[in-house]
Amino acid sequence: MTEVVAGYDTCPVYAPAFGYIGAAGCMILANFGSAWGTWKAGCGVCKMGIIHPAGIIKNIVPIVMAGVLGIYGLIVAVIITQSISTPAYDGTTTYSLYTSYAHLAAGLCCGCSCLAAGGTIGVIGDVGVQCFGLK
Repeated sequence: MTEVVAGYDTCPVYAPAFGYIGAAGCMILANFGSAWGTWKAGCGVCKMGIIHPAGIIKNIVPIVMAGVLGIYGLIVAVIITQSISTPAYDGTTTYSLYTSYAHLAAGLCCGCSCLAAGGTIGVIGDVGVQCFGLK
């Protein structure tokens, strides 16, 4: 069994940058997906409100669901950021490249999935709300 030791080979000074890039990517992509879904579903609610004004409040569910995606991105970014260790006074860090790449992958995974979910919620919410208005 091998032992992991904090040193220059396994824990370089630039390793925390990848973790922070993962957290930033998660926040940016998740909030863009949230905004995209909210915009698209909101356009559907506005179009439906012209035809059926009484059903506007009933049909804000896709807008709320798209808004929650930004909160998911915030939660994951905070978890990633809190697990990044600060460097010591001599410049060494205990934050390894493996952990930084794992945090980068986790941030991009959450961000890209929230981006795709935001677009999907927006398109489905737009069509669904308009169909409800035509009912």
